[in-house]
Amino acid sequence: MSTENEGTAVPPAPSAPPVPVETPAPVQSVAPVGAAPSASAPGQGFGEPPAHQGFAQHAPGAAEAGWPPPPPATPAYADGGGAGAEWGSSYQQPAPKPKAGRGGLVAAILVAALVAGGVGGGIGYTLAKDNDGSSGSTTVSASDSGGSVKRDAGTVAGVAAKALPSTVTIEAQSSSGEGGTGTGFVFDKQGHIVTNNHVVAEAVDGGKLTATFPDGKKYNAEVVGHAQGYDVAVVKLKNAPSDLQPLTLGDSDKVAVGDSTIAIGAPFGLSNTVTTGIISAKNRPVASSDGSSSSKASYMSALQTDASINPGNSGGPLLDAQGSVIGINSAIQSSSSGGLGSSGQSGSIGLGFAIPINQAKYVAQELIKTGKPVYPVIGASVSLEEGAGGAKITEQGASGSDAITPNGPAAKAGLKPGDVITKLDDMVIDSGPTLIGEIWTHRPGATVKLTYTRDGKARTTDVTLGERVGDS
Repeated sequence: MSTENEGTAVPPAPSAPPVPVETPAPVQSVAPVGAAPSASAPGQGFGEPPAHQGFAQHAPGAAEAGWPPPPPATPAYADGGGAGAEWGSSYQQPAPKPKAGRGGLVAAILVAALVAGGVGGGIGYTLAKDNDGSSGSTTVSASDSGGSVKRDAGTVAGVAAKALPSTVTIEAQSSSGEGGTGTGFVFDKQGHIVTNNHVVAEAVDGGKLTATFPDGKKYNAEVVGHAQGYDVAVVKLKNAPSDLQPLTLGDSDKVAVGDSTIAIGAPFGLSNTVTTGIISAKNRPVASSDGSSSSKASYMSALQTDASINPGNSGGPLLDAQGSVIGINSAIQSSSSGGLGSSGQSGSIGLGFAIPINQAKYVAQELIKTGKPVYPVIGASVSLEEGAGGAKITEQGASGSDAITPNGPAAKAGLKPGDVITKLDDMVIDSGPTLIGEIWTHRPGATVKLTYTRDGKARTTDVTLGERVGDS
């Protein structure tokens, strides 16, 4: 299934569930397991770190050498910045005099709607007033105004009222003026904000970053750390206020299909927007990138939701019915083949994907502590092509390197080139991207059981995951 990072469609993963969003880029044939393949596959996907022990490496013939190759199909980011789709609406420096175009047409339509509403209201009031003395009136008036109605904490309105003050709209701008808009939420009282890597990527090297709260207060911010492969980033507010209220983090492992969800973000720049839905699926293998030729893919075993998510929602919280964060909205599947930021900018069709908060929390803590992400790896390169019936270890790694890292986790477990990994513990593995996303739900040092086939026979082996620090 193809997905987009909020707005761009991505190619589907082999035989497993869908993968994340934006205009499809060329797919590379192999990627290091545990490493982030470069996003050259069709569709947009999350950026992945370079190959490393435990990460799949490119096999000969791959579109690009080096870790990681682009996933077969990836969803687009929920942003709209840059050439690719992301979670977040595209952002441009205000021009002294806006040009007439699609934006102007939208504004005209909105104004027209408002004017029509005002006229309709006026006519309605006049007719009601004229009929006031009529004994045949059937008009019923509410005893209380909407503002005085009591809303319980467990209602959507109650959850939104509590969570909105702790969410921010993020504007990231590069030194060249390019950038985008996304969302983030308060992680701690020290001023750390968690969001997507693709939301802040433009501001990493000498760019400008701001975070605006629903009450209108805006703060300059700086990137503390970012993980392209996980598509998670942490920024810190400058001169952060002392009354910050971090959102409560839930347990994404305990989420069940059918549970209610609430998403908060800035779809197409409309800050502080709240939408609702349910958990549609769990452990959905997703690979996404911004669709550009230089982009690397991000992989996740995602929470799927039908809550409306559009460009601009990227990095925003996905909440449960109690208001606890269970995921970070990151990508969408879209029926449009156009990338965000183009005239064909796409939107929600009810297929959104979020990074499980249990994984995002661990990544965020590492970024705050060291500024760099840590990835679990098995030290083997796997093919990213579809139809392999699993994650096939390639005959050769990226740039002519060994497909199996000497003395690495896979080598110690007895794995060899040509082996096809079909299960990780109880999780069915039907492709390279699925294996990478599933490995990344674990931590370095964890032991997993791999089921694989060799010469037509099924075998199992235990692998203790190694680690790779940084995205490159």
